[in-house]
Amino acid sequence: MTTKERHLLLLAENQQLETPRLLLRPVSLADAADMFAYANDEETTTFVFARHGSVEETKLRIAEYFVAAPLGKYAIEEKDSGKMIGTIDLRVESEKEIAELGYTLSRDYWGQGIMPEAAMALLHFGFETLELIRIFARHDARNPKSGRVMEKIGMKLEATIPAARKSGEEIIDEVTRGITLEEWKKRIM
Repeated sequence: MTTKERHLLLLAENQQLETPRLLLRPVSLADAADMFAYANDEETTTFVFARHGSVEETKLRIAEYFVAAPLGKYAIEEKDSGKMIGTIDLRVESEKEIAELGYTLSRDYWGQGIMPEAAMALLHFGFETLELIRIFARHDARNPKSGRVMEKIGMKLEATIPAARKSGEEIIDEVTRGITLEEWKKRIM
């Protein structure tokens, strides 16, 4: 079995992960209303994606991104309420044995340690199950709160790329942070 085949099988077998407060599970069209509640909020979406204008648009985005290729992509569901409050994904590059972490969380849940909790579950899965050698994440330099999440989970600053991309008419500097398998092992011991 190739590394890619092994990763695909493990991703398929682990479409649901749990933390003390959260259930990480596949995103479905049934999540459209919950997702729209934050996808329509300019403050939540500013650094991540274009604000959704309707529940129908949210359904289309769910179908395009989450349903069409669901492996490694999770809804963040608060166990107590059953509400879907964000998404998190691990985009695996099997040939390099690395992955990129990405996430979005409803502004109503910021500052409660939810995203670090969800992200730690994916780091654990990535390093312990998928046996990756590095996991990294990127954020808009104007969004230090996202960088703080990355710091909390042990990611170190790797680079700041000036003029990394354009978003609309704005030129965006991008920050990359990452954690290696070796750093992960030191952190959990």
